[in-house]
Amino acid sequence: MTDDTLFLIDVDSILRAKAPKQYKYIPRFVVSYLKKIVHQEELNVFLEESKDKVGVDFLEACMAFLDSKLDVRGLENVPTDGLYTFVSNHPLGGQDGVALGYVLGRRFDGKVKYLVNDLLMNLRGLAPLCIPINKTGKQAKDFPRMVDAGFASDNQLIMFPAGLCSRKQDGVIRDLDWKKTFVVKSVQTRRDVVPVHFGGRNSDFFYRLANLCKALGITFNIAMLYLADEMLKNRHKTFSVTFGKPIPWQTFDKSKTPAEWARYVKDIVYKL
Repeated sequence: MTDDTLFLIDVDSILRAKAPKQYKYIPRFVVSYLKKIVHQEELNVFLEESKDKVGVDFLEACMAFLDSKLDVRGLENVPTDGLYTFVSNHPLGGQDGVALGYVLGRRFDGKVKYLVNDLLMNLRGLAPLCIPINKTGKQAKDFPRMVDAGFASDNQLIMFPAGLCSRKQDGVIRDLDWKKTFVVKSVQTRRDVVPVHFGGRNSDFFYRLANLCKALGITFNIAMLYLADEMLKNRHKTFSVTFGKPIPWQTFDKSKTPAEWARYVKDIVYKL
């Protein structure tokens, strides 16, 4: 018999797991507010209804739940017989990940993997597509091995090299610096890199909150707690997804550092 609690969002148990020492001091009204802001009840109804869907079928159910439409361009630039690292800007934190996995999962017969925040492993339908990233705690020492295994596999890889979703700086919504991992690992495993641009934005409230936390020196990513709320605010919309031409892995030579190459690819993405 399967454990039905596995795929439901449970703020209490996530807090207990993530902050075991502090959990008993968190006021109940704070926990109640968190449940509201992550839409625990509404999302759990959806997860209950789609509990038999796994992988790309689960992503398709997510697209229907969010009523997201896509205007996809340039996918013909990407042959179906190679192995690629797909790197995208990260404007939303919800629909962008779901949509890219759905589009590429359908094109490559489900052979896709994300490098994502380990919290998403709580979603049973999504878990088979995930390589979880947790650079703290027990999984930290396994992280390099899991990334290596992902790149060495025969799956297409989807990455958001900024790690966080886009922020608003000087009036412009743009990713923070891209990490160099995708460059280093793509060269090591001879994967061409496909730049992807996803069109969309979160609410002004989200950007103000993120900037306020930064100004106050708060290191915990509080804005992340609001991503489910932002995702539901972005329902019933059409998003543009543009695939650029694959960049041969040989491009990333010693003429630039991996961090400079990461910046180079990021610039290409924002010109798509």
